[in-house]
Amino acid sequence: MPSASPSAPQPAAHPALVLGGGIGGLAAALALHRRGIPVTVHERAASLEPVGAGLALAPNALRALDLLGVGARLRALAVRHPAVGLRRPSGRWLARTDTDAVQRHFGDPVLAVARAELIAALVDALPPGTVRTGSPAALADPGDAATPALVETVDGPVPASLVVAADGIRSAARSDLFPRHPGPRYSGFTTWRTVIDSPDRPPAAVGEIWGRGALAGIVPLAAGRVYVYAAALAPAGQRAADGDEHAELLRRYGSWCAPLPELLSRTDASRVLRHDVWELTDPLPAFHRGRVALLGDAAHAMSPFQGQGACQAIEDAVVLAAAMPPRRSGSDPVSALPGYSAARLPRTSRIVAGSRSISRLVAVRSGPGTLLRDTALALAGRLPDRFLLDRSAPTYTWQPPTIPDRRN
Repeated sequence: MPSASPSAPQPAAHPALVLGGGIGGLAAALALHRRGIPVTVHERAASLEPVGAGLALAPNALRALDLLGVGARLRALAVRHPAVGLRRPSGRWLARTDTDAVQRHFGDPVLAVARAELIAALVDALPPGTVRTGSPAALADPGDAATPALVETVDGPVPASLVVAADGIRSAARSDLFPRHPGPRYSGFTTWRTVIDSPDRPPAAVGEIWGRGALAGIVPLAAGRVYVYAAALAPAGQRAADGDEHAELLRRYGSWCAPLPELLSRTDASRVLRHDVWELTDPLPAFHRGRVALLGDAAHAMSPFQGQGACQAIEDAVVLAAAMPPRRSGSDPVSALPGYSAARLPRTSRIVAGSRSISRLVAVRSGPGTLLRDTALALAGRLPDRFLLDRSAPTYTWQPPTIPDRRN
């Protein structure tokens, strides 16, 4: 009887694979790299040209970015404005906050940057070749303590000791890991975002304007640009009848207070982005299974009304990397994933719920309801800054764990 042929040797497991090259995936890759863990990012898009216009980096995220070595680069892009606030469409102020007070209270400002600038900072800090664009990858097996995870790539299946699923709100990895979870739900809001490159003059008033079931925001960016965003209640999937979202913005917001109409009139119609807002209102049972860690929108997609979506993804990245054992210790990364879930799930669940609470205030549409809401906001706006800022303290005062730099 012929002897059985020996089985083919199995390839060694890759230390870490990241699925998704957005902010969360790139931050995770950089955090793992600084931890001394070789990492590859698989991004299905042909380039990392960001989808989006601008975003807010709150003090909690800035501390994490400092830990990753890119905070100073982003702070250099800061545009100082003496005050930000909240107005009605008529222009009447409901509340204003001294921006210096935010920095004094938390040690850092809330910094507005173009999404492209954050993406570039993260990519430039990674070793060349870390990010593979045009490289779709899918989780085939989450693995367990005894076997590696398996990821299908364009080059074939790749075993991995750790898989970071940063594949967004429609995460295929999340669906595979938790098939009974209901997934994202529509928030009731649709959003528009754009950047105006050359306004006639810097906006004299910045911050948000709240109307009936709608808001708009004006944020200065570096190089004289202005980020404008808006949100409004609308059925899921609804779009401008003629496909002209710029005209839709003017129709909805063109009669609101200055400088919003002027800014919108100068907007390049081709750069207006519209997206519906979906959120994970039902927390996941965990942010991991087997050797897979969920991160960012894949784990805790939230409405944008606290400006914490990207911030929480960056927090996820540094907490995950800090939990990883040193490569030379002989410990298995799989043992650290329950601690990652335990650290991140309660905090992100609270922030998701907080963003949803703010969305309910924005959603008020009736005349009496709007009057009651605006009166309450105006009364709160008369309180000293420290009382208002203390409401943000549970979010903004977060401190990142230490990540020893073991790149050498």
